[in-house]
Amino acid sequence: MAISENKRYPRTGDTQTVYLKHVITGTGIQVGDYTMYNDFVHDPQDFEKNNVLYHYPINGDQLKIGKFCSIACGAKFLFTSANHTMRSLSTYPFPIFFEEWGLDVKNITRAWDNKGDIVVGNDVWIGFEAVILSGVTIGDGAIIGTHAVVTKDVAPYTVVGGVPAKFIRKRFSDEVILELLKLQWWNWSESRIKQNIDAIQSGRIEDLK
Repeated sequence: MAISENKRYPRTGDTQTVYLKHVITGTGIQVGDYTMYNDFVHDPQDFEKNNVLYHYPINGDQLKIGKFCSIACGAKFLFTSANHTMRSLSTYPFPIFFEEWGLDVKNITRAWDNKGDIVVGNDVWIGFEAVILSGVTIGDGAIIGTHAVVTKDVAPYTVVGGVPAKFIRKRFSDEVILELLKLQWWNWSESRIKQNIDAIQSGRIEDLK
């Protein structure tokens, strides 16, 4: 898509909102075009530091966020290294303190249970201060409520909320959801999206060209 590689701030005079892919520097995070993050508390350019937590290269897990997502202030992605192992007889992270206990540094990842990547689909809205845990996949078009703690996968075009996050409702009928997943409008050309913005905004799937 025709988006400038250096365009961080999509709105004139608004330094609280960024196109997220243009502020990410780490190799363990992938973000699609036009996904935006708004932060009125901290500099949104510090998303990687303030919002992606316990994400250590040694573990090899990834944060993958699709296109056209809307991420509200304070949303957090909590990675697997925050999870003290439950397979051990103790939850104390002995392997992290390998020098203290004479352990092999190569076994440091035994301090936690590896839950895997966090994968966020396209056109997902993540609400204010929501928390997404490691190993979770959020489907296209889903909505995550304010302060929700997402511990399990979320189906496409589903609204969830609460602690832990639970199903609230589907956004559309099953037929419309299947059609949207087939159309994948977020992968269209910029010109085609522009031609269809009115139909998208009005909810008229039958008018999409």
